[in-house]
Amino acid sequence: MAFIIKPLVTEKMTKITDKKPNRYGFIVRPEANKLQIKNEIEGQYNVTVEDVNTMRYAGKRSARYTKAGMIRGHKIAFKKAIVTLKEGDVIDFYSNI
Repeated sequence: MAFIIKPLVTEKMTKITDKKPNRYGFIVRPEANKLQIKNEIEGQYNVTVEDVNTMRYAGKRSARYTKAGMIRGHKIAFKKAIVTLKEGDVIDFYSNI
């Protein structure tokens, strides 16, 4: 079962990677634990994972005014994993584009 949904390539994550070049972020399934995330990253990218930190984000309500009236919705809840790799290992997200 695939626990990784997608790599997290945002401005905030890029700043973290610039400070500590062996850290990468991923959006993962909410039921995934740290050991499952570690095993999948190691298998998929052929790297050695030293540490995994996870965070859960709650979905939030949002509303906006438009010409058609008030539109209400919500943002999705997700789980984020910050993965620390062994020194010298890198993940290139742009190699297969």
